[in-house]
Amino acid sequence: MSISPPRQLFVTTALPYANGVFHIGHIMEYIQADIWVRYQRMQGSEVNFVGADDAHGAPIMIAAEKAGITPQQFVANIAAGRKQYLDGFHIAFDNWHSTDGPENHLLAQQIYIDLKQAGLIEAKTIEQFFDPDKGMFLPDRFIKGECPKCHAKDQYGDNCEVCGAVYAPTDLIAPYSALTGATPILKSAEHFFFKLSDPRCVEFLEQWIQGSNSKGQPHLQAEVANKVKEWFSPRKNPDGSISDGLGDWDISRDAPYFGIEIPDAPGKYFYVWLDAPVGYLASLKNLLDKRGEDYAAYLANKNLEQVHFIGKDIITFHTLFWPAMLHFSGRKTPDNIFVHGFLTVNNGEKMSKSRGTGLDPLKYLSLGMNPEWLRYYLATKLNARNEDIDFNAEDFLLRVNSDLIGKYVNIASRSAGFIAKKFNGKIRLDPHNPADAVLQNLRDVAPDIAALYNQREYSKAVRLIMEQADKINAYVDANKPWELAKKPEQAIALHEVCSRLLEAFRILTIYLKPVLPQIAAQVESFLNLAPLGWNDVATALPDGHTIQNYAHLMTRVEPPMLEALFDMPEPAASATSAAPAAEQATPADSSAIEALAPEITIDDFAKIDLRIALIVNCEAVEGSTKLLRLTLDAGEGRHRNVFSGIASAYQPQDLIGKLTVLVANLAPRKMKFGISEGMVMAASAADEKAQPGIYVLEPGPGAQPGMRVR
Repeated sequence: MSISPPRQLFVTTALPYANGVFHIGHIMEYIQADIWVRYQRMQGSEVNFVGADDAHGAPIMIAAEKAGITPQQFVANIAAGRKQYLDGFHIAFDNWHSTDGPENHLLAQQIYIDLKQAGLIEAKTIEQFFDPDKGMFLPDRFIKGECPKCHAKDQYGDNCEVCGAVYAPTDLIAPYSALTGATPILKSAEHFFFKLSDPRCVEFLEQWIQGSNSKGQPHLQAEVANKVKEWFSPRKNPDGSISDGLGDWDISRDAPYFGIEIPDAPGKYFYVWLDAPVGYLASLKNLLDKRGEDYAAYLANKNLEQVHFIGKDIITFHTLFWPAMLHFSGRKTPDNIFVHGFLTVNNGEKMSKSRGTGLDPLKYLSLGMNPEWLRYYLATKLNARNEDIDFNAEDFLLRVNSDLIGKYVNIASRSAGFIAKKFNGKIRLDPHNPADAVLQNLRDVAPDIAALYNQREYSKAVRLIMEQADKINAYVDANKPWELAKKPEQAIALHEVCSRLLEAFRILTIYLKPVLPQIAAQVESFLNLAPLGWNDVATALPDGHTIQNYAHLMTRVEPPMLEALFDMPEPAASATSAAPAAEQATPADSSAIEALAPEITIDDFAKIDLRIALIVNCEAVEGSTKLLRLTLDAGEGRHRNVFSGIASAYQPQDLIGKLTVLVANLAPRKMKFGISEGMVMAASAADEKAQPGIYVLEPGPGAQPGMRVR
């Protein structure tokens, strides 16, 4: 039943930036790739499936500094939380590494040297903003000011989030450093550029983008290739300016910078996006070295296919810079770059924790929701095109309950008990029985399903599988084993019908195994079988084969689970805890605003000591779904421990490095999880249903830990 000879595949997903936990978009991408990898392995292909943390760059360096730890420790803290997500959703990477690993340092530096020898690295002097207080050049996202187009305040140095204008940081009105509040100054610096505009690069990329791999498959989806083609010609930018086509790529940053030092330029480092994709190769090398395999020989194999799964927001780096870097450094270029769209929630609504439209992967798991429900639901949506898909709660419930419980699991639950109770668990299958045309028809669709998996058309594959499940359920209804069981003279018919149903269930399990690996493992155990491969579709349970006792395989999705998954954040907590932040401010509903408290005097207010505090660290509280533990620096020469009821609205890493306002002279309170030494200030409406949103107070630039709020 194999549609092609076994393949040799090197597969990756985009590397997540190591400044935060996985979000649902990461999980969707990893599930998409994991399904494809599991299908390929069922076909007998040899696959190395690797990932890594993208560990470098100014944002991580700055966040680590604010947290009072080294960048390496900051990244290690993030990496320590990856396993619970990957294991939780049955995502089976062969290796998970870091771009700060020694392999990546070595490979990135060697690729740079090779590109320089090819004449594609050029030094240019440029002017950029420098923070005189911090003593460092500022990345665009750490420069803020007034938009030169619409004059909106506090906009980033590369684009305006209000009017959408794109501009250079030097175009900002009244720019300031987002790190210190200082006015930046322009300083000249020498930077290194990868000459993407070189005619050799342009010619190669034009051919590669429209080209195919050794199997005749396009490197890129048609819509992606067409989009990338636009970047080769002059085009109008959102601000009305004209781009000249491919430009040279700035690949260096000046110290201080957390990254890989450029080998022949002390004090200069590779821009994070140069070494990040090299992390694919570094993770592979780390894996092969641990196995004692030859990395160079592996990549030199002419039959090896290199495949990347990425999101549509990082197309530029993967379809222009990455192939050119590989080709002109003498390395293998990707065979395929598969691009997917974004995941929206509930009819295309933008995710927002405060509005209850976020989908937190860990919250999903903590509620006891089956990870294979999500794997299956995403499979019903995913296809080979670069388009967004939507998670709709009502649709999720209906699809899972109808397809997986009502159709697939129903087949086993209607037949297994009779085999165990009446026939000592033994199968009775006669391959010459005319009724086995039911099974043959089921087997006949295997090549079609296989082709759809291979093409990443999961939604079509699942639809075809469920069409077959419908036919088997029609066979159940036509033969009514529960009625046959009442008639002793129909024992043989009952035995054959139930055996045929279990054989059909086995075949359907093979078809669904890439999507439902844990269920498949349970079925293999229940049917007393070795792990099922794709070619096992063509075989059958032997006559007389003994199965194990059947245990229920999957429960239904219940509405309260989904209600809890999308619950609004709780209102501001009591004096021992902080309140969650809102995603965005909206005009207040007067009905949601509570009445003013009784009047106090200035002496009453003076009793409250409000201090600026730096959130040095933040972590989840084991045993609590509501609390986070904040470590605060209020300029006292020590750290404070404060518990905050914000877990439903905040990821811990989102708070690290932020300034906030602390009630510093509040009496410590002993709680179940420890002593809370204060309260973080926040705002919320009295009626959160009428006016959702909770807002942790956050001081502006220039505030320092320990300053008193008066």
